[in-house]
Amino acid sequence: MKRKNLILVVTLMISVAFAFNASLALAKDMTVADFKAEAFNNITQISPVDAKALLDKGGVVFVDVREPDEFKAGHILGAKSIPRGTVEWMVPKKISDDKNASIVVYCEHGSRGALATYTLVQMGYKNVKNLEGGRAAWVKAGCPVE
Repeated sequence: MKRKNLILVVTLMISVAFAFNASLALAKDMTVADFKAEAFNNITQISPVDAKALLDKGGVVFVDVREPDEFKAGHILGAKSIPRGTVEWMVPKKISDDKNASIVVYCEHGSRGALATYTLVQMGYKNVKNLEGGRAAWVKAGCPVE
């Protein structure tokens, strides 16, 4: 009986080792550009003009994923500050755990916003958009900041 248990344990350990190695083989060797491209290919962008129309209409939450000091220096009216590194934990708590919530994510120029938007898409949020060109494009379009 002990021999059967030993064989079972060894077989299980070998199976786990193969499964772990297989998961490592699936890992991608990605660059920053690859991460950005994957994000931009899997999200919806919104222009500053269209985002401003959503803001005026109401029912949408703007999420600023820049760092707190950037947020304090100027942000879109009514935006919530949730730095990119905390999006997974804070959006469900501070914004909504409703996967149909209308959310516009932005950063300064668009890349951090795209990565955060992609994270929310992967979490199941269905109505989340990245502000194309970020806050800089928003300001350039003449949209208000506080």
